[in-house]
Amino acid sequence: MSTDQSFIPPAKPIIGQQERDAVDRVLASGMVAQGPEVAAFEQEFADVLVGGRECVAVNSGTSGQHLGMLALGLKPGEEVIVPSFTFAATANSVAVVGATPVFVDVDRETFCMDPAAVRAAITERTVGIQPVHLYGHPAAIDEIMQIAREHELWVLEDAAQAHGATWHGTPVGAFGDAAMFSLYPTKNMTSGEGGMVACADADTARMVRLLRNQGMEKQYANEVAGFNNRMTDIHAAIGRVQLTKVLDWTRTRQENAAFLDENLEGVVTPVVREGATHVYHQYTIRVKGASAAERDAFATALREEHKVGCGVYYPTPVHRLDTFGQELELPVTEMLAREVLSLPVHPSLSAEDLERIVAAVNTVAKAGA
Repeated sequence: MSTDQSFIPPAKPIIGQQERDAVDRVLASGMVAQGPEVAAFEQEFADVLVGGRECVAVNSGTSGQHLGMLALGLKPGEEVIVPSFTFAATANSVAVVGATPVFVDVDRETFCMDPAAVRAAITERTVGIQPVHLYGHPAAIDEIMQIAREHELWVLEDAAQAHGATWHGTPVGAFGDAAMFSLYPTKNMTSGEGGMVACADADTARMVRLLRNQGMEKQYANEVAGFNNRMTDIHAAIGRVQLTKVLDWTRTRQENAAFLDENLEGVVTPVVREGATHVYHQYTIRVKGASAAERDAFATALREEHKVGCGVYYPTPVHRLDTFGQELELPVTEMLAREVLSLPVHPSLSAEDLERIVAAVNTVAKAGA
């Protein structure tokens, strides 16, 4: 290996002159808090990514989850079914309301919530389901929606990682009663920081708008006890520019993933289910049969010997975090937490970068075989 090779980062936000110009435009306008840029971003996001569903911009994806569930009526003591193989915010957004996240297992191929596990977890206290479209692959959302209808439950889609993903032609975020998209810097598109809530009906959207702005639609006319979860016009201006690019970036991610699919050896590459459009927020392989220590050693070798960045999402199932500390039998979740490793797939990768990633993974896999 050449010693002068540069490090390939696992993710790389793309912020260019257009984004900087948009920020300057807002700063020059003097309207930097929630204003016309936010309203325009909400409408454009709705049109491009969620089939026209009404969207409400907030200051983070986690705020979007929190306010979305409050708007759907979540109350203390109620239960919401969530996967344990995800980021902690999925469950935290339930717990901060005083409700209980009920953890279920996931599908070993898509890494998304297992509908059979959802059905088995429903109790008389269950009011909602929060599926996660993990790594950019849609959950089996049609089956989950059917279960929800049978039991009169609401569904809030966690689409933090899935901008533009589709399931049998319908975009994620357009199935449930509400959906949350993250606009954090490492996501497929960013507003610098922020989130978007897509809502199935006007009443839900209005309640999210109230909750994000101290319970007000009109100044000093507070209707409910709310929060300060607004998005600024500065962030919205960045998001509007990114929205014009995200579909092209997604195609590049898919092309990069196809190259990795074709050339990687000795690891389990991502599965794409029939009817799914995967947008590859992460390209996540499995080091099949590995212990957590062996997988971590694999990752260390990629970083230190080959200068290929990678990440483990997620090494500890959420139910086992100190926050929740539950002893549950979730065998697929436990297996994935030991085996998964996410490789660079972002649009900034060059052909040489992709060749290096393949060579590194194949070399490390062969050495460990």
